[in-house]
Amino acid sequence: MSRIDKENYYLDIAQTVAERSTCARKRYGALIVRNDEIVSTGYNGAPRGRANCIDLGYCIRNKLNIPSGERYELCRSVHAEMNAIISASRSECIGGTLYLAGFEATTGDYVKNIRPCSMCSRVIINAGIKKIVMRTSADTYETMNVQEMVFNDDTIIDPSKYDY
Repeated sequence: MSRIDKENYYLDIAQTVAERSTCARKRYGALIVRNDEIVSTGYNGAPRGRANCIDLGYCIRNKLNIPSGERYELCRSVHAEMNAIISASRSECIGGTLYLAGFEATTGDYVKNIRPCSMCSRVIINAGIKKIVMRTSADTYETMNVQEMVFNDDTIIDPSKYDY
């Protein structure tokens, strides 16, 4: 019998956390680990006390045909990464690893090209997370050094490309 590697062990837990998601579009689970101890977990869903998309029976972004990755301000959910960070203190996050698993709510397929959104990326940077491990299939994953997100800032806009 072979033993599961640590990365897939933690990703399996993140995937189980995603089963609590209340999003009608994509289900994500996040897990923060530091010094080989689980610090916190989070899944995507409406803020506490508010109606969830699965309870309402619709996703407003789906109704408006908004593509994935756009118009997050219309989404009812707090993202899994943010919920995991909210549930931990910054001192517990510094130097830690965030494990992220996601799948399509309707098909159960793994999310293709899984990455934290730009809002979550900023929160991850400020929380002091060092590394992100993202599930790409049942037993494969990609790893991202958070420092890369700092140096490859996707929020900088070249003003010369816009007519003001």
